[in-house]
Amino acid sequence: MKAVTGWAVVTGAGNGIGAVITRHAVKAGYRVAAWDVDEKAVTALAAELGASCVGTAVDVTDEEAVNAAMAALPEAPKLVVNNAGVVRFGPLLDLSVADWRAAVEVNLTGTFLVSRAAARRMIDAGGGAIVNISSINGIAAAPNAGAYTASKAAVIKLTEHMALEWGDAGIRVNAVAPGLINAGMSEPIFADPEVRALRQGRVPMGRLGSADDVAETVMYLGSPKAAYVTAQTIAVDGGITASALHKMPRPASVDSVGVEADSR
Repeated sequence: MKAVTGWAVVTGAGNGIGAVITRHAVKAGYRVAAWDVDEKAVTALAAELGASCVGTAVDVTDEEAVNAAMAALPEAPKLVVNNAGVVRFGPLLDLSVADWRAAVEVNLTGTFLVSRAAARRMIDAGGGAIVNISSINGIAAAPNAGAYTASKAAVIKLTEHMALEWGDAGIRVNAVAPGLINAGMSEPIFADPEVRALRQGRVPMGRLGSADDVAETVMYLGSPKAAYVTAQTIAVDGGITASALHKMPRPASVDSVGVEADSR
């Protein structure tokens, strides 16, 4: 029988990447508290995974609900994954304040509230790991992304901030920035074969990422193998955020320039 490694909390666990992260956590031996505003989805996930998963309807923007759900755990979580997120895409000139606030509240404030509630319990237990899901949109801005880019960039800085404040309590805080992942909120984008081909062609590794790619990185950051890793953001993106010059056309002659081209 696999030894249980303690409790994990996964937010936004009802569907997409969150559900896959939850399955990976259960496979790793955690007992998972799967949180989502979609009660039906997390109930179905918990039924699928059995006693190793407890599904609970939690709105991560509701401070009282978050604190109550965290207090209901029988012990401090060893791993917390802040995956809950929303998108409200559109040009900034037309973006409503309501849509701006929705993205900031869920993506940023929700990450803060869940992390703080977890940290309060982790401190008493001697530590733990928190993994925040950001995005490559938080590393490289994208047009027409509404508040998503700003909120995900803020998650990266919040990750660093929490890691510095809580590090001496044994709490490691890191972020994962998924790239072009064919899962979750991005599935409708890649449903168009032409768009899929164009986007996939921009990725240096030549393929779209999967929810499993993200989940594997999350599990590494939450594990003892990453015991000396904190305040970091790992882009799970096939190299796309580093690809400004990828496939950039240039004349073949510059591949063999000699001393005459030396500008020192």
